[in-house]
Amino acid sequence: MRTETTDRGVRPRSPAGLPRAYLLWLGGILVSLLGNAVFSFALGWAAAAHGGTVAGLALSAITLPRVLLLLVGGAVGDRVSARRVLIAGDAAMLVGTLVLAAVAYRLGTPPWLLVATGVALGVVDAFYLPASGSMPRRLVADDAQLPRALSLRQAGGQLIAMGGGPLGGVLVGLAGLVGAALVNAVTFACALLVLTVVRPRSPATPGTAAPGGILRQAGEGVRVAFAHPVLRPGLCLTGAAAGFLLPVMALLVPLLVRERGWGAAAAGLVIGAQGVGMVASTLVVVKRGPLGPPGLLSAAALLPAAAGVLGLALAPGAPAAVGAGFAVGAGSGIFAAHIAPLVLATAPESHLSRVQAVLVLVQSLALLLMNAVLGAFAELAGAGLALTGCAALLACTALAGLASKPLRRDRTGL
Repeated sequence: MRTETTDRGVRPRSPAGLPRAYLLWLGGILVSLLGNAVFSFALGWAAAAHGGTVAGLALSAITLPRVLLLLVGGAVGDRVSARRVLIAGDAAMLVGTLVLAAVAYRLGTPPWLLVATGVALGVVDAFYLPASGSMPRRLVADDAQLPRALSLRQAGGQLIAMGGGPLGGVLVGLAGLVGAALVNAVTFACALLVLTVVRPRSPATPGTAAPGGILRQAGEGVRVAFAHPVLRPGLCLTGAAAGFLLPVMALLVPLLVRERGWGAAAAGLVIGAQGVGMVASTLVVVKRGPLGPPGLLSAAALLPAAAGVLGLALAPGAPAAVGAGFAVGAGSGIFAAHIAPLVLATAPESHLSRVQAVLVLVQSLALLLMNAVLGAFAELAGAGLALTGCAALLACTALAGLASKPLRRDRTGL
């Protein structure tokens, strides 16, 4: 068994080289993600029964408070410690989902209950996501291990995303929203139990953040993130990739398949191929570690992703589209496996949660904007032309990233 030495003494490491504490925490997080995936399906299904307006309100009720409070959540994570925020978030969701199950059992699923649940989820996410995003660096002392650690998390999350929907459908069919809420409560209890035994590699140091109130500290996180010579282009690259890449599978592929009459099964195969490509490429990083300078690899990986998006636009039939979907997944997997550890390892120790909050906010805002823009454009000009535009913009983003000297030359984690 290998060991690592930290300021807390000697800690055992798994044969794979990752600290046992990280692997234990990751197991708890993935169990919680599975519960969230099942519950999200159940919540959306229950809201859809009331019509499109209620379904849209339920989704907006999650997104809006999350976006509005993310920077505050990051500041709180740095101020009181990420672990405490995660414990509070899991405890709140455990209680909240149990209350929801009880109310839904008595009253059913009225719209006000679904919207209130969405608001609660969005508020907790705003504090939970930055703290959770900072935990790998708090648990993994060696920056060279961060790409493998984050790739393992990404691969697990992708597999759960692929299986969460079907599992949620089965569970909702058997037990409805009440059953999904109870399952989600059990997963939060598991995550909470894990957090009680997992300790960061260094003691939390509340009060070391910038002086002033929470809002001032939140603003300080934005300033630090965009003043840093590597973080600034890294965040811009991430935002552009989120805007031009994430809507491809969620929005444009279903529209393309409908336009060309390939059938719902074809859309499922394309999206599944993208997931397989992403998992395969991230598992390569899990096994081998970073494939090169992280900034250089992140920017370069957007080129095969762009080629895959263009392949979707030009695909003469469903089989070709499935191959293009795999290319999109492989490129986006390599991108995520290198940009995430770069941002996390480069962030100052005192601003880990706040930089993660900025990262999530940049992705969320880009996705919200481009979903609206690409949806409207596809309705006017067709999904194929919208995909072609995404491919061109992704290629330009990759070239801009390759032209950035700080990003191209950074060797963090190597």
